Amino acid sequence: MINITTLIRDYRMMKREISRLQGILYGRSIPMRSWGVAQYGVEASMPKGNSRKSQSELRDMDIREQKQIQRLREYERKVYAIESAGDFLDREILKICYDCMLEGMTRKQIAIHLELSIDSVDKLRQEIKTQLGSNTTFSELLHGEKFAV
Repeated sequence: MINITTLIRDYRMMKREISRLQGILYGRSIPMRSWGVAQYGVEASMPKGNSRKSQSELRDMDIREQKQIQRLREYERKVYAIESAGDFLDREILKICYDCMLEGMTRKQIAIHLELSIDSVDKLRQEIKTQLGSNTTFSELLHGEKFAV
């Protein structure tokens, strides 16, 4: 069972942790759009360096670094799924509410922003959780079945 509430609550923390771990492991932060996204056209045929660790480098890493790599990959997968999830919602108001939740806005702040009651916001939040919880594509992204780093 996917705990959408926990994922949304931890989203901003995971983004910060990704930046921190990328800085430790790679010396810089890697833009999310390059986390496993294929290139097309001229860019696809050009040689490019890889910011990821090679297999020999991974073998030479100590246990702590290997755990950091694992945690980084897990957080990247989750953040990618969370940020993609808005596309799976069927109404614009749900998408707006979801974006507000990801920004860390409280129920009251969302209610003021959308000019709704707090009860209405609670219903929207519940509908978001229901739709995402039953969406197989979101589940596959979250569990790494459709995500390649």
